[in-house]
Amino acid sequence: MVIRSYLAMGAFVRQQPVNQRIRIRILQAGGLALAISAFLLQPAYLGDAHEVIEMLGFALVLACVGGRMWSILYIGSKKNRELMTFGPYSMTRNPLYFFSTLGAIGIGLIVGSLVLTLALGLTVYLVLNATASRESEHLRTLFGARYDDYARQTPMFWPKPRLYRDSAGVSFSPAALRRTFLDGLIFLMAFPLIELVEHLQLQGYLPVLLRLP
Repeated sequence: MVIRSYLAMGAFVRQQPVNQRIRIRILQAGGLALAISAFLLQPAYLGDAHEVIEMLGFALVLACVGGRMWSILYIGSKKNRELMTFGPYSMTRNPLYFFSTLGAIGIGLIVGSLVLTLALGLTVYLVLNATASRESEHLRTLFGARYDDYARQTPMFWPKPRLYRDSAGVSFSPAALRRTFLDGLIFLMAFPLIELVEHLQLQGYLPVLLRLP
C-alpha cells in the first residue's frame, strides 16, 4: 500500500504543469525593458496620429482587463481541477493568455511606437503561446479523451467567436476575481504613467535618446 502511494505520488509530480518561473521572469524582464525605454524614447508620430494610436491602445488595455476578469469568472480556482469549455473557453483554450497579449499590444500603442508595439506583442505572444502548448500536454494527461475532443474543436490561442456557447450553472471564485482585478490594474496604470513621461519629455525634464516610429 505504501509503495503504491509513493508510485501514485511520483506519477502526480510528473503530471504537474511546467514551471511557470521562466515565463514570469521573461515577462518581468520585458516589463522592465518597457519601463526603461519609455523614459528614453519618444514616438516619431505625434499630433493627431499619436492620439488615435494612443486611444486604440487604451481600448485594447480595457479589453484586456475586462476579458481577463470575464475569463476568471469561469475558471476561478478550478484550473487543472475542471475542464472548462464554456464562455470564453468555448472560443479559445487560453483566453487569459489571449487577453494578456492584447494588453501588451495596447501598452505598446499607448507609448505610441509601432515598432515597440510589434516587439512587445510578439514577445508576449511567443512566451504565452509556448506556455499554452506545454500546459496543453498537462491537461491532456489530466482529462484524457475529453480534452482531446475539446482541443480538436477549440483553437489553442486565437479565439473563434462562432464557437461561443455558455452555461447557466457556472460558479466563480471571488478571491480569484479580486486577484485578477488587481493584476489588471498594472495594465491600467500604464496609461497615466506613460502620459506623465510624455509630458515630462515635452517639457524638457526627461531626455529623449531615441525616436521610434
